[in-house]
Formats: sequence, structure tokens, C-alpha cells
Amino acid sequence: MTKILFVCLGNICRSPMAEFVFKDMVKKRGIEKEFYIESAGTSSEEVGNPVHYGTRKKLQQVGISVDGKYARKITKEDYNKFDYIIGMEEHNISSILRIVGNDIEGKVSRLLDYSNNPRDIADPWYTHNFDITYEDIVEGCEFLLRKLGY
Repeated sequence: MTKILFVCLGNICRSPMAEFVFKDMVKKRGIEKEFYIESAGTSSEEVGNPVHYGTRKKLQQVGISVDGKYARKITKEDYNKFDYIIGMEEHNISSILRIVGNDIEGKVSRLLDYSNNPRDIADPWYTHNFDITYEDIVEGCEFLLRKLGY
């Protein structure tokens, strides 16, 4: 079983979007039993809060529910629990490494590092553009699945 943790700043916009998009992709392929998928944030500001309404609205448009998801903060222990710890931008990577320590096993990367066009995924909290964030996340998740052999 491959264990993946998607990470952004607050765990209310990008990382839960990636978590539920990826869960939807693997379910549609009939391989959901091959994965354990979660998301977390690097900040404690949003801990316990539900997914941002913009993310919920965008995912509802494509038939994906985020019911029951509440923000949590990444922990040092998550490094041992997950095979992949995937941030949305370089700042997330720096924060993840500050929390988990050295990435001696090479588990930490950005989601779009798996794509043909490595880049950060913009935070829709600031851009207000959940459509572009969704498109970038779908792109990254598709390439991640390919990298994992699916």
C-alpha cells in the first residue's frame, strides 16, 4: 500500500483538494485499496476547520465530496507514516522539512515536480482562482499516478 500525504499551508484549500482529487482518481481506476491518502497543513492556524468553501464548491462541481475533512497540522511522526509527502509550493517544502527534519529517504516533493512543467501551485486563498488550482492539482495527480505505475 502506498501512503501519500498532501501538504499546503493551512490544509483548507490546496492539500484537501489534492487529497480528494487523488482519492477520486484511484477510486475510478478501481485501485483505491492500493493507497492510503491524507492531507495536512504546515500551520496550526486552521486546525479543526472544515475545507474552504471555494475548494468545496469547485469539487462539488466535479462530483467530489470533502465531507468530514477538517484541517490538521503535519507532525514529525508523519515522515515515518507516509511514503510520499507532497507539498504544493516551495514554501511548503521548507516548512515540511522544518517540521519533519531531514528528508533522508527522499519522500518530500512538490506535486507538480512529477509533471512535465514543474512549478508551484498558487494558493487560491490569495488568488481566489480555484479553477486554476484545480487544473494544476489534476495535472499533478495524473503525473503522480503515472510515476507510481498506474
